[in-house]
Amino acid sequence: MDFKPDVSYGEVKAPNEDFIAAAGKQVMRFYPGETPWHRNWKKAFPAPYREVSFTDPAAGELHRADVHTPCGTTIEFQNSPIAIAELRSREAFYSKLVWVLNGKKFKGFRVLKNLPDVDDPKLAEYDFCHTDHLSMIRKNDFRIKGNGAKVLNFHHPELKRLALSSCYYSFCWKHPHRVWYEARFPIIVDLGGHFLYQLKHRRQISGDYSYLHMISRKSFLEQFGLGK
Repeated sequence: MDFKPDVSYGEVKAPNEDFIAAAGKQVMRFYPGETPWHRNWKKAFPAPYREVSFTDPAAGELHRADVHTPCGTTIEFQNSPIAIAELRSREAFYSKLVWVLNGKKFKGFRVLKNLPDVDDPKLAEYDFCHTDHLSMIRKNDFRIKGNGAKVLNFHHPELKRLALSSCYYSFCWKHPHRVWYEARFPIIVDLGGHFLYQLKHRRQISGDYSYLHMISRKSFLEQFGLGK
């Protein structure tokens, strides 16, 4: 699976702070009570991979990884958004990190339409429009006219021959958790079932376009030597 770290944008209002309890000169971070969703995910990994603790001597803290694999990747399972400061702290501490989010709790989140291959060279001179309807604009048109650029749907002669992929999707999220758009490491959304969705971002002159890359749960686990 292509875990390409993506950087996005947006100011974040952080809703939650982890409880911190003193333990001698160090600080152990305790996280909110685990849900069945957390436990079911952790059960997919061997016991030695789970709840692995690391010391951060510089900060005098102990970090507890939900899962840490032999390949050096830490996987954090999040049932709710976290504070931007906590996100940055974890991403600064772990060199290889994957976030898995419980998408069933997202409000107003829907997977929409199949997209063409977003990296297709034929699309190099086009930007996706930021709407629920699948459409594009020409980059040159946007440079001249800005938001007045002509919108092209996929019945337009320039686009109608493009094949739609089976793994890339547009989506809408009416009430997004902005903190996740700040993540530097891969974001995987779990909506239940056999498939997961990696949140990705296409760089565009008219504004970055966020989309979903569908992967199987099985292939996700196989990345870490499991489920083969």
